[in-house]
This record gives sequence, structure tokens and C-alpha cells, in this order.
Amino acid sequence: MNSSASITLRKKPNKKGFNPLAIRITKFRKSSYLYIGHYIDSIYWDETKSIVKKSHPNAPHLNNLLLTKLAQTNKFLLELQAEGKDFSAAQIKNEILFLHSDKNFFDIADSHIEEIKANNKFGRLTVDRAYIGHIASFVKSRQLSFKDLNENFLRKYITYLRNTKRLSERTIANHLVLIRLLFNKAIRQGLIDRKFYPFGKDKIKIKFPETRKIGLTIQEVKSIENLNNLTEEENHTRNVWLFSFYLAGIRVADVLKIRWSDIYDNRIHYTMNKNSKLVSLQLPDKIHSILNQYIQYKRGADDFVFPELKVVAPNDQKQIYAKAKIANKWLNAHLREIARKAGITKKLTMHISRHSFGNIAGDKIPVQMLQQLYRHSSVTTTMMYQSYFISQETDKALNNVVDF
Repeated sequence: MNSSASITLRKKPNKKGFNPLAIRITKFRKSSYLYIGHYIDSIYWDETKSIVKKSHPNAPHLNNLLLTKLAQTNKFLLELQAEGKDFSAAQIKNEILFLHSDKNFFDIADSHIEEIKANNKFGRLTVDRAYIGHIASFVKSRQLSFKDLNENFLRKYITYLRNTKRLSERTIANHLVLIRLLFNKAIRQGLIDRKFYPFGKDKIKIKFPETRKIGLTIQEVKSIENLNNLTEEENHTRNVWLFSFYLAGIRVADVLKIRWSDIYDNRIHYTMNKNSKLVSLQLPDKIHSILNQYIQYKRGADDFVFPELKVVAPNDQKQIYAKAKIANKWLNAHLREIARKAGITKKLTMHISRHSFGNIAGDKIPVQMLQQLYRHSSVTTTMMYQSYFISQETDKALNNVVDF
């Protein structure tokens, strides 16, 4: 039996005594109803013609709306029949409601935040929550349909972030990446058609500005290694920085989370916090002298190597993230003094250990090997860390041309 659709006035009135107008979907003698959101007094309903009587002040508009909804429903029923899909009346109703719903952007955003929270990605959580807050501030509400999130909207939003929020071009690009991610999620869930996608060729393009974080040279790293006038806190900070540098610039959050159980067979084994990729590296000889300074404080196999996280519950990921973030600021403050004592004028931070390794690696290992050490998905990202070496090569090429 084929399904059918018709216009009807439901008999059960609301509190004001008005009855709801609806589209009735019938299959196998069972009916389900799509309500159009309008109510009338039953005296205005023509049961024979299934229309609103002309005596109702809004009869033309209501009847046009009913006919439009009926046509949309019949079109959908024909599509189901052509595809050979056999749905019940209730299933057809739910499918129509799903396909015609214009899901709110913030519903998807909230779901995204809950997913990050469930996966203990607290760094990402803080950033993405702030970005979503900026979008809500721009819209001045938490109602934004994906159809309204078009190219014109995004261009105005970029201007707002640049001029009102005074954000950097890179941070603006990161905002757009999040919006693109959420739009793609909505497309995959069938909540918006891909034809409304505002990104890509001849649309909104996300461009990241070139940035250059200058790493240290071999001589500058040696000057840090050879310092002997450091305080206890500065010596510890140097150990953490060198530990990161010696192991291909491990990110500070990962360094602080290293446990003694992660070190065996003269290797370190850990999972990157940023992308959950597994890493296994042989310990360079220089690492052992650092580890020997902390072995006496080892409280068990699962204890942290460095002291920053020893004060939090070992399995409380939220506490671990918060403490590591505070520790990074503390370490960077001490690195400024270490740089002064070493006669280094470049900005010295924990993350610069990663760029320093990349710069020094430039003329020692191929970029593909550095990509493996960094666990980068794209070699283009890795090449950003070899900017110093690349500059040397271009300088040499320039001189070879003009030296005549």
C-alpha cells in the first residue's frame, strides 16, 4: 500500500480553544501528523474542501501554506516510493522533520564541546569554547542556522574579529577552521546540504599567515648547557628544556607527563597529547645525566619524572592539564633569566626547543626524517621548522649567482 498525505484540522483544541492545522500522513491505515504551527477556531474550517474558510482573516495565507506543505510532503513520498523505501507513517514523519529541520549551529557546537570534554582534550576545550563564545557575541544570541552561516556572514565575522576583537590573522584563521569543522559535521549528519557550504574555491578561503619562530643555533644551545651560575629553579628549568630539545622538541605538556614507566629498553615511549600519535625514541646519552638528577625522587614506576605534576591526582586529566599549563608559564619565566645569563637575545621559551631542533637538524637529516620525528602529517608543516636552514641555502644560492 502506498502512503498518502492530506490536509486536516486536528480535533483536539489547545487551551485557547483553537485547533491545530496539520498534514496527515497515512500508511497501512495508520496516520501520523505534521503540524504547521498554526491554530484556528473550528468554525473557520471547511471539512468538505479541507481548507480554511474565506471568512477567516488570514485564509489566503494559511491555505497557501497548507498547499505548499502538502506539495512538499507528496514530493517526499514519491521520492521514497521511487527509491523502494518502505517506511511507516511515523517513520516518514520523522524523516521529513529531520530533512526539513534547519539545525541550529550552536547545537552542533555544544555537541562538539561535549565530545572534546569526554576525550579529555582540555587545551582544545578552552580554545574552542572561547571561539564559540565569540560567534555568540557577534550574533548576539545562540540562534544561528547553517543556511545563514554563508559567505556574507563569514566576511562580516572576519571584519568583526579583526577590528572589534583585534585578533591576529592566525587566530582568525583558527576561528574559521572551527566553523568549517562544525559545518562539515552538520553535512555528514544530513542537517544541511553541501550546496550551502561557504568554504572553498571562489568562496571563503582559509589562509594562515607565515610565521617564523627563530630557534637557537648549536652555539647558543651549548651556552645553555655550559651555564654554571644557575639557581636550583633555573637548573631544573634548563633540564626540562634540554630534555625536550634532545628528544626532537617534545612539547612541554608531554615532557611534564612523562612517567618512569614510559622509559625502558633505553627508549622513551609516549602518546602525543596534541594528536594522540604514538612515539618511541631512543634516549640520547645526554638524557641520562638529566634523568640521574631525578631518580632519587622516584616514588614508583608510574610516578612522573619531573616534579610539576606530582602534586595532582595521577589520573585526573583535568588537574594535570591545568597544572601543566601553569608550569609552562613558570618555566618560561625562568627561561628568560637563563637566556640573559647565556647572552642569548632571542626569545627563549619551552616551545623554541622544538624550533631549535628543527633548525639544527636542517643540514644533518633530510626533512622526511624530521617529519617522522615530529609526527607531522604534512611535510609542509615540518619545513616551517627548518626556516633557518632554508634561509642559509637561499643565501648561498644568491651569492653563487651574484659572485662574479
